[in-house]
Amino acid sequence: MPIMYNTGEWFKVRPDYYRKVELATPDWPLDLDLEYMQVAAAPYGGPLAAIRDPTKLVPVKGTARPMVRIFDTTGKETGHILWNHGKLIAMGWSDTEELICVQENAKVFVFDMFGKEKESYSIGDEASVTKIVEAKVFQSAAGTGVAVMTTSGRIFLKLNSSKTERKLPDIPNSSINCSCWEIVTEGRNSYCLLGREREVIKLFPGETVGTITANLFEKPHDRIIKISVSYNHQHLALYTNTGLLWLGSVDMRQKYCEFDTGRKDMPLQMEWIMNSDNSEADAVVISYPSYLLIVNRNADRSDFPYDPIMFLVAEMDGVRIITQSSHEMIQRLPKCVENIFAVNSQEPASYLFEAQKKFEEKSYKSDEYLSMCRDKIELAVTECIEAASFEFCTETQKSLLRTANFGKAFVLGHNPDEYMRIMRILRVLNTLRHERIAMPLTFKQFSHLNPEVILSRLVFRKHYGVAIQVAKHLNLPESWILEHWAYHKVMNDPNDGEVARKITEKFKNPTVEGISFCNIAEKAHQAGRDDLAIKLLELEPRASLHVPLLLKMRKFDKAVASATQSGDTELVTKVLLEMKMHMMLSNLHMTIRDYPLALNMYKKIMRETNRAGLYGIYNTEDDQKAIAEYHFKNAIESKDLESNLSVIGNAYTQARCTVEAELCAETSRLFKLQKTLSTKYNASLNGLSVHDTIEQLLKMGELKEAEKIRSDFKVPDRRFWWQRILNLAEQQKWDELEKFSKNKKSPIGYEPFVEVCLKYDNAREARKYIPRCRDNRKVLWFIRANYFEEAIDCAFEQRDLHSLYDLQKKESIINDRNLLAKTCNCIAMLETRK
Repeated sequence: MPIMYNTGEWFKVRPDYYRKVELATPDWPLDLDLEYMQVAAAPYGGPLAAIRDPTKLVPVKGTARPMVRIFDTTGKETGHILWNHGKLIAMGWSDTEELICVQENAKVFVFDMFGKEKESYSIGDEASVTKIVEAKVFQSAAGTGVAVMTTSGRIFLKLNSSKTERKLPDIPNSSINCSCWEIVTEGRNSYCLLGREREVIKLFPGETVGTITANLFEKPHDRIIKISVSYNHQHLALYTNTGLLWLGSVDMRQKYCEFDTGRKDMPLQMEWIMNSDNSEADAVVISYPSYLLIVNRNADRSDFPYDPIMFLVAEMDGVRIITQSSHEMIQRLPKCVENIFAVNSQEPASYLFEAQKKFEEKSYKSDEYLSMCRDKIELAVTECIEAASFEFCTETQKSLLRTANFGKAFVLGHNPDEYMRIMRILRVLNTLRHERIAMPLTFKQFSHLNPEVILSRLVFRKHYGVAIQVAKHLNLPESWILEHWAYHKVMNDPNDGEVARKITEKFKNPTVEGISFCNIAEKAHQAGRDDLAIKLLELEPRASLHVPLLLKMRKFDKAVASATQSGDTELVTKVLLEMKMHMMLSNLHMTIRDYPLALNMYKKIMRETNRAGLYGIYNTEDDQKAIAEYHFKNAIESKDLESNLSVIGNAYTQARCTVEAELCAETSRLFKLQKTLSTKYNASLNGLSVHDTIEQLLKMGELKEAEKIRSDFKVPDRRFWWQRILNLAEQQKWDELEKFSKNKKSPIGYEPFVEVCLKYDNAREARKYIPRCRDNRKVLWFIRANYFEEAIDCAFEQRDLHSLYDLQKKESIINDRNLLAKTCNCIAMLETRK
């Protein structure tokens, strides 16, 4: 059944329907008259910039200095720029909502939407010398670019401030100047189309001269005065001085139509209308003073009277029209909306919409309408959901979503995810379209930008509360939004305590993750608010994050305290090295002396890199033991221990290290004695230990001197006897060895005598000492000296059956029948006595 609903702003340009969507009416300031202004508007519902048009006569109000005023779509002024530079040629907006201003000397200035200058750069030396007559800001896959035309007819492109400019090919020679031009983007390449008389010139990078295309029009005309390229850079519109309009592909190989507008006046603007359903363009909008004309590819038209002045803004799914008293958008009607609301529509979605209305009215006709679309009810539900996404009117959205909700009850196993997704996005879009936010985005634009970009734009506009709610609604992280809010508080609230309190309250929410107080503290430091930065850093539990900023702020005492508390030795080392670069050593020592970990780490660093600095630390701390060790190590490395012993000994004495001090004194006395002995005996004894000195004297036969040293340096008797025994055995002085053994009782026993004799294969001498050894070791030494018979007798005397059994197994005894028999007899006798 045909229905009439929300169709008052529809109009037809055969064969398609278009519609005008009324957006929030702008409330411009009383002193702003758009008729006398140059206006540059950003797409995606972005801001617009206006400056007085110098070509029009207008009474000057206030200052005569040019001023660029920046507004949102509701007419609220967000910023202004007092233009004190050169002559302004053109303005445009980047894809990140930055205002790009090009002046006559090829200098480009970039401002944010609040009028704050961000950067400036030049198009190039040649362009600055020859001056600029026209400029255009364009978008490409490589970013926002600027194209300028010089007085010499050359065109230069620059994609961004970091790249060099690119000069396009020369324009073919002619005495006639170009009347219009436009930039076209093809992939990552950008080229220029120029209109000159009845021909179009294409300047493509890499060519030497531009290519000419002529005879595009069939009807007579004098010259092309307007060129317009579609938003997707696929379609081209040309307008002549006689009112002829040519529509075709951008490569000019395909002609859609040629249309005579019947108007002789100069059009203000010409823009393509992009479709909402796809990326094609079927019609152009041409604005004249007080008149708007729409022409499609089939050469059909529709026109409207309008305000005397209007500005067209090309969008990816339509064209926005901004006037002094209105703000509208012209779109090609989405197919799903047409299916539901068109007159005499026979589509399932239309029947489902009417069925839901009758159901609310409790009419039996609801079932009749349902029966007409029951076979395709799933398609009808999908179209209702899709149509709701294209609508700006909230009541229409609700009606369509109610219809979808009603219809999905009749779809078995329907997945509600798309319904919920569209409903969430519509809530966000309705919030963005509110006059307080002033971002009239369509569903297609929202999907293209993606939610992260939308949130970034909200944050930049300082709508923090809305941004957080949108992030929660779309299940996106909100921590970075809170950080930006904190940045704003830091930069604008002068009360440190209040700022710290508010930030702490916000960031203590356990549901918020990924917050870093260090990022905010760094902003505070950059703003010169170090006290606030320190307060914020105290809230950051991760030392690895806030210590670097403390170092940057030169708060070394807090940095070393935090680093040592974390226990991270690498972090402590980093702090110490930074302090060493920027502090006097005395101040550094005083700072770290209360932190044992830092102090020990610093000593280790100095020990490896600057030992003199290490002595300064010990001296400051009055650590005499460490000073003594420092001098001792230096003396060892310099091989000058003797001259430093007094210093080392004094340090140990002051440190109350009695043992070490006595050792230093004895070592000094030993060095003096060695010098005397070396001179006396013409031998090198310097630097030897007490043990080695005694050994050398024994080898030289100076027993008395050796005895004296033993006595003076309290060498133990056991050690001296061992030295004496080894020395005599080495020199084969067996008689003296025997005499030495009889002088007095050996403090080490007599086994060492046996051992050294056997070492030099003198068993006969060893046999003299075996009887004087311990009873339980005599058998062992007789066996090692190969005195088996004596071993048997000794074992028998000691009733040592175990040793006799071992002797019985010896090969030497087995081979000697007498010894074997004797061994067996002894074993038998001892066993009998048991």
